[in-house]
This record gives sequence, C-alpha cells and structure tokens, in this order.
Amino acid sequence: MSQGSDIKLIGVNDHQVDLFEGQFPVPDGMAYNSYFIEDEKLTVIDTVDAHFGEEWLGNVSAAADGRAIDYLIVQHMEPDHSANVVRFLAAYPQATVVASAPAFRMMKAYFGDEYAARRIVVKDGDTLSTGRHQLHFVTAPMVHWPEVIFTYDATAKALFSADAFGKFGALDTTDPDDWDCEARRYYFGIVGKFGPQVCAALAKTTKLPIEAIYPLHGPAHTTPEKIAHVLQQYTTWSNYAVETKGVVIAYTSVYGHTREVVLKLKDFLEKKGCDRVVVADLARDEMFETIEDAFRHDRLVLATTTYNNDIFPPMRHFIEHLVARNFQKRRVGLIENGSWAPQAAKVMKALLVPCKDLVFIDPIVTVNAALTAQSEAQLTALADALIQA
Repeated sequence: MSQGSDIKLIGVNDHQVDLFEGQFPVPDGMAYNSYFIEDEKLTVIDTVDAHFGEEWLGNVSAAADGRAIDYLIVQHMEPDHSANVVRFLAAYPQATVVASAPAFRMMKAYFGDEYAARRIVVKDGDTLSTGRHQLHFVTAPMVHWPEVIFTYDATAKALFSADAFGKFGALDTTDPDDWDCEARRYYFGIVGKFGPQVCAALAKTTKLPIEAIYPLHGPAHTTPEKIAHVLQQYTTWSNYAVETKGVVIAYTSVYGHTREVVLKLKDFLEKKGCDRVVVADLARDEMFETIEDAFRHDRLVLATTTYNNDIFPPMRHFIEHLVARNFQKRRVGLIENGSWAPQAAKVMKALLVPCKDLVFIDPIVTVNAALTAQSEAQLTALADALIQA
C-alpha cells in the first residue's frame, strides 16, 4: 500500500489479539504499522509484533526488491513495534539501526548486543540524509515510553509519530466513528497520564509544516482537514480540556436499586434539557469506554453501594483508573447507597483526593436501600445543580 511516491506502508493487521496490552478489548483487531522510504539509501521505520515477523519480513523484502537496506529507525521499543529488530538485522546484515540512547539501552535488555556495532544514536534535532529525503529526529519522551522519538521527513513534510495519533483497530476494518472514538479510548487508556509530555511533543511538532502523519497504529492522516483535526484533539486531550458538554453517570448496582436511582436521574436531566447524558454500568460495560467518556465530558456522577465498609469493587477500579490517568478539571456529583451504614460517598471522595481541580456538586444523594421521597428530593436537587454547573 503506497503512502506517497517514496513512502510505503509495510505493516500488518492483527486479528488474533483479543486484549491489546493485556487489558484493552480490541474487537476490530490492531494495526502494527511499519514504513519503507524509497531513496538512494533505503530506510525502514519500526518493526511489528513478534507473531507477524514472517509476514512483515515478506513485506520488507517486497519493498526492497532484492536491494540492500541501509537503515532501520526504531522510534519506540514497545514489543509490538520492536520485536523483530534482531530478525531484521539477521536478514539485512549491512543495515544500521538508528534510535535514541534510551532505546539502545532497552535493546540491550531485550536482545543483548546484537545491534552493538551497527548503530547510530540520535537526539533531539539530529538529522539523517537518505538522499532526497532529509530526516529530522524529535524526542518525545513518555509519549508514552521514555525512549520515544518522532521522525520528521522534511522532504515529504511527513511526521512519523510513533504511538501518537494512533487508534485501536486493524486497517482492513471499517470504523463507523472514523477515528475519534477508538483514538480517544486509545489515548486515555494508554497515554492519558502523560498529558504534559504530550503537550511538550506537540509544541515541537506543530511548528513543522506537516502534510502527512504516519502513526504506528491506525490510519495515516493525509488531508489538511484531518491533520488539523487530530492535532486539535490531541491538544484538547493532553490539556485535560472538555471536549463535549454532557453528564456521564457511572454506577454499580447489586440488586437494582442504585440502577433505579441512576435511571431516574438520567430522566430528570433529559427532561431539564441536559446537553447529553451517558450512563455506564461499571460491572458490565467496557471500563475503558467509560474512562474515555469521563475525560470527554465536563460532568461526572459516581453512584455506588457501600460494600464491606468500602465501595463496590468495579467502582473502586474505575476511580483508580481515573486517578492513574490524571483525571482533573471536572465537576463531580456523588450518589451513595447503603442499607444500614451508607458511606460510599466518603470513600469515593477520598479516592479522588489526588485529582486536581475537581469541583464536587451538592447535594450528595444518600439512598438507604431504596429510593424514598426524601432521597428523590435530593436527586432532583442534584439534577438541578448539574444542569446549572
């Protein structure tokens, strides 16, 4: 698949994987992208997952068409991209590996000294000429590992962006949401903790004239409109800014009473003209879809039962995921349920202490087992407060 006169996609699609990185469901598979630059000196950018080494080497061979390959640029050492470095070096003994100093330290840990005599260490601002193409290296530490570099092709005005601007899903599937939904779930699931580092990388790359973005997962971005859109989305996400006005209600319910409260709150909000209401059952719905929604919207309501003097485990896991990803700058409402000693709100609030710039919305709704006239009045007041927030 050609990505321009000199740039070819030589990656693979993975429909074997069920959980990416062992935790993210990927029903549409994953793409492991690798690129080939045709020039006086031939260059490959990144390898692919270990399970697809033969297929990928076949793609490399077809692109090289019997010629020697000069450079392998390793932008990111995560094994879904670097697993075939040693196999490549064996197949192309004249090739030189180009990577950052931290990447070479990781290579030693993964592969020993296979690469030791065949390397070029690059840092921020270094360049490499392959003939017509002038490659400039941009360090992007913690996007999302410390060794990451981007490669900017000044000739093609193309940014090879490692894991940035990628998404879940293989390239031979159709995504009804185009890019945004699975890119957002990917970003906040994997990169979300590192917003400041993403901002720093964006500050360097957005100064460059970019006519194409080639990520290591998902489709290339090759139109001005799409490039502007993905850059704007990453700016919003990395600043933890609000993307969509609306209320996300994340809940757990043991016997259905808390669910009844949540559905009534949803009904109240919709009747009062709330922009958008999203409801998620944390015990059944995909956790990272709800994490994505929490970061996307401006208001979040957490509703759960008191359980073993704590909170129901899926709610604790959800809050821990939010905290680990630097959840911030949002307004939060709390609903607790408990048959004899409700204390879920206190527990949830304590878990959220590390989050910056959260505004808790009064009142806290307390339900003793089932909804009553008193707790329904609290719920109505919370709905009014959420509308006005």
